Amino acid sequence: MSSTKTTEIAALGEFGLIDRLTKQLGRRHATTLYGAGDDAAVIDLGDEVLLISCDMLSEGIDFDLRYFAPKLLGYKAVVRGINDIVAMNAHAEQIVVALGVSAKISVEFLDELYEGIEHACKQYNVDLVGGDTTSTLNGMTISITAIGRAKREDVVYRTGAQEHDLICISANLGAAYMGLHLLERESRVLSDIDNPEPKFAGNEYLLERYLKPRARIDIIEALAEAGIRPTSMIDLSDGLASDLRQICRSSKCGARIYLERIPIARQTTALAEEMNIDPVIAALNGGEDHELLFTVPLSMQEKIQSLQMVDIIGHITSEQSGVTLVTPDGEAIALKAPAFDR
Repeated sequence: MSSTKTTEIAALGEFGLIDRLTKQLGRRHATTLYGAGDDAAVIDLGDEVLLISCDMLSEGIDFDLRYFAPKLLGYKAVVRGINDIVAMNAHAEQIVVALGVSAKISVEFLDELYEGIEHACKQYNVDLVGGDTTSTLNGMTISITAIGRAKREDVVYRTGAQEHDLICISANLGAAYMGLHLLERESRVLSDIDNPEPKFAGNEYLLERYLKPRARIDIIEALAEAGIRPTSMIDLSDGLASDLRQICRSSKCGARIYLERIPIARQTTALAEEMNIDPVIAALNGGEDHELLFTVPLSMQEKIQSLQMVDIIGHITSEQSGVTLVTPDGEAIALKAPAFDR
């Protein structure tokens, strides 16, 4: 009797799985400039390009309805979608929304979900132009397809980082991760209590970073106004360690970042210490920050610093040197991503 060997998805990880599934896919049209492997696909329109991204959220994995009011969930779903376009140095113009809903979801819930979607669309000047709704046996899924346009020469890929480039991030890291941990802690502590009163005072910033992230359009606009075009860029959704490795993998380079330069908010550090979590681990592997990680030429250092909107945390090195984190005492530690990326 013969047996077929199977491979668990966790053995490959998210990006390894994508590589395996897409490596055999051919390109049949000259208008397809870039497919899988970046934050968005790039389609030729002549002087301009069309950018298309797809982002899916699954209940129980990407969100918990105990924590998310439907308006907040709709808002966050849109931000996650359009930030993939922003990470290509472009503005989203339209989105398409597909929903999978089970019988537990009410019409009133969906009304409020779409209120949140419209609020995000209005704030970021995006049109909802269609979608699909289907039934599911359990839980809920939300898929956001975001569409944007840009001049061909303005698009930034993950593949352009060069040795000696500066590594920059658009805000502090780990706050969203700790916001989720706070919600989970209060849910556990108050699970058997009538009329529970969760202790959120003093940690409102962390909750906002998790429940209502920003699309960092302000960053790409500030860079453009300063005459700075990043050499590579990615949406920080899977954590600094994982996403920096993605840039290095795509650009065939290494990186050296410095622990003392990674910005971590006071609330993040305080709650992490209270919950016996290393704040550095929260910053490196937490994910869900939805900030921008990008590289710029060394010659742009003064311009970047004058913006006072981003932090320089390291520089690009040769591929052979790997991706390392340097501690304050000078020790270089190989930077590894979590075993499986969400």
